[in-house]
Amino acid sequence: MESYQLNDQSCELLMEQPMLPTRLLSCPDQVCYHVTYETKTLRVKSNRNGKETIWHLCMQSAQLRLQWIDSSSVQPEVSELLAAVEASFASYPHQKKLALFIPNRQFKELFDSGVLVRDEDNQVAVYVDLFWQQARMWRPSIFTQVFPIHYVFSHGRRHPLRPPKPMGTVYQRYITWLGCTLTFRAIELEADLSRFNRWMNDPVVAEFWQEAGDLAKHHAYLTAIEADPHVINLIGCLDDEPFGYFEIYWAKENRISPYYDVDDFDRGWHVLIGEPHMRGKPFVTAWLPSISHYLFLDDDRTQRLVIEPRADNNKMIRNLAQCGYANTKEFDFPHKRAMLGMLSRERFFSERLWVPRGTTPPHSVFLS
Repeated sequence: MESYQLNDQSCELLMEQPMLPTRLLSCPDQVCYHVTYETKTLRVKSNRNGKETIWHLCMQSAQLRLQWIDSSSVQPEVSELLAAVEASFASYPHQKKLALFIPNRQFKELFDSGVLVRDEDNQVAVYVDLFWQQARMWRPSIFTQVFPIHYVFSHGRRHPLRPPKPMGTVYQRYITWLGCTLTFRAIELEADLSRFNRWMNDPVVAEFWQEAGDLAKHHAYLTAIEADPHVINLIGCLDDEPFGYFEIYWAKENRISPYYDVDDFDRGWHVLIGEPHMRGKPFVTAWLPSISHYLFLDDDRTQRLVIEPRADNNKMIRNLAQCGYANTKEFDFPHKRAMLGMLSRERFFSERLWVPRGTTPPHSVFLS
């Protein structure tokens, strides 16, 4: 992935200028809106009933400001406000804070959950790092309470009992520069087996995964994961077109745990991109930050993500570094020499790593 050096003047210009006119699909609380932003006017339109709210979004005195400007007496719904905020930060990806001007309605639940806060000037504000930790924005179904802690033993390792594996879509995010929605969904063994077999036999994938084989081998592979409570396997899709396979694991129960000071809720992951036409920078900058984002949203107690690519997988290691993963050390598994990459929760959200470091995301694409 390329990187670009920006001088102070260029950085200031980037922070004050929006991306190209923004259009995105936002689905807070599973209510979907088409949002458009152009010439300081932001429109939030419901896919369900066509209702539209209008907002004014601009930079003023080095401050990003969002104001509801509808002339109707109907105040915006919570989900409409959330969609407007997401679009605001998508349009100005380098801003850390949004000043919000809304009706007298208090939106108490948004203050209680940290979406809205009052800053030092008693102004209602949204901080981008708090906003991007709101699972209701990107997870189609979430539990109201985290799974409680109860310790068990697996293969001689003491760890928290893990929640049941998810079903269906677990994460969705509209990618402005691709003009489509990225989703992660739970794998469906029979429906996905043939595709998984094809991907595993792709020479590019087989070089690093070394799992080429027939359908019977891959059926057994996926069945074993299905029976393992510490691993979840997901299919990545762009507008419902599958492109890659992700294995998510709890690090405490994984083979990686002896190689570093593992915490109870550390997560790790593996990936293969099976469709050749969906490889390359615009796609990596979409799925790599998004899988990290999903894992931090899945459990608020997860403070670190780990990954252990082969030490000679230079392209993957560069991509990980571009998205904030620190290369902490090389070490030897029985089957490979690996690089331990690590990403902290604080770094991901404070540095806004859903926008890849060192560059503005590729150009926005209009919705058709």
